[in-house]
Amino acid sequence: MDSFLNAVVSVWNVIDLPIVIFLMLNVFLITASLLVYAERKVSAFIQERNGPNRVGPGGILQSFADVFKLMFKENIVPTQGNPFIHSLAPVLMVVIAMSTGALIPWARTPSGGALAIADIGVGLLVVLAMTSVTVYGVTLAGWSSNSKYSLLGGLRSSAQMISYELAMGAAALSVVLYSGSLSLFDIVESQDHLGSFFGWNLFRNPVGFVVFAVCALAETNRAPFDLPEAEQELVGGYHTEYSGMKFGMFFLAEYVNLWVASLIVTTLFLGGYLVPGQSLMVEYLGLGGVLLTLLGVLMVLLKTSFIAFCFIWIRWTLPRFKYNQLMNLGWKYMLPIAIANILVVAALVGLWQFFVVY
Repeated sequence: MDSFLNAVVSVWNVIDLPIVIFLMLNVFLITASLLVYAERKVSAFIQERNGPNRVGPGGILQSFADVFKLMFKENIVPTQGNPFIHSLAPVLMVVIAMSTGALIPWARTPSGGALAIADIGVGLLVVLAMTSVTVYGVTLAGWSSNSKYSLLGGLRSSAQMISYELAMGAAALSVVLYSGSLSLFDIVESQDHLGSFFGWNLFRNPVGFVVFAVCALAETNRAPFDLPEAEQELVGGYHTEYSGMKFGMFFLAEYVNLWVASLIVTTLFLGGYLVPGQSLMVEYLGLGGVLLTLLGVLMVLLKTSFIAFCFIWIRWTLPRFKYNQLMNLGWKYMLPIAIANILVVAALVGLWQFFVVY
């Protein structure tokens, strides 16, 4: 009997990670469909419309109906385009978007570790590296379509992502100065030292939060930073020549990127899985174990949903920038502000350590 139980435990240890990865992928797919529904409802509310209200209760199944529609659409590849790269680009976008979520810590496990698929010491560095690779999918899509509209959209996206990655990396560096670590788990834990939500980086580093949030919005190519698509100028930008499920994969990647960007903002600046006053509840109320883990997952979902709602709200409120305004904002304002913020945060951390030591 003991040997049988040991065999079951060994098999479970092998298949445990694949099951978690499978569940995470399906969660991302469902989340993307819910975000599409949320965006339609929020935009309808802002514009005093009803939004989806036919398919399913309150129209909640409309996103799934759209997926089935795209599945039966004809797959069109431009005659003079590159078929292989044309098919590879949307796959690259989706794979990168979903892979980034593997590094996000969702909660503190009962044993005190991080509930994440991959908890590595340089998690923040890997996240920034993976998000920067997204530009290859957009650029390849624009080039392989052999269309001037697609090519212009790909070139715009390349310039835009490169411009805003610098400021976003600088804002992330200011968070690292507070935590002293590149591990996303350590960054979350470093925000629990004041015993309340005032220890979150949102309050310790508000300038970094604003810069990072703006750059994350630009990295996802959403309005008012949707210059790579710009329907009035470029028809549809880099996905002008896409149809069927390939277009659906670009659509999926956009909303997965929106969710991942919201997760990263939550992790770096909103305390991640931390409950307001968590250290006090652990010390005086004995909060811990599975309950603390479940509360952590719930807090991540609530905070991330709020950030995603703000991104949707911004899209349907602000008009699109002109291209020169987009570049000016990135190079003349975001980057200098982010660099100045690093110097200020470094000075504050240095002074704090000096007074603590001496």
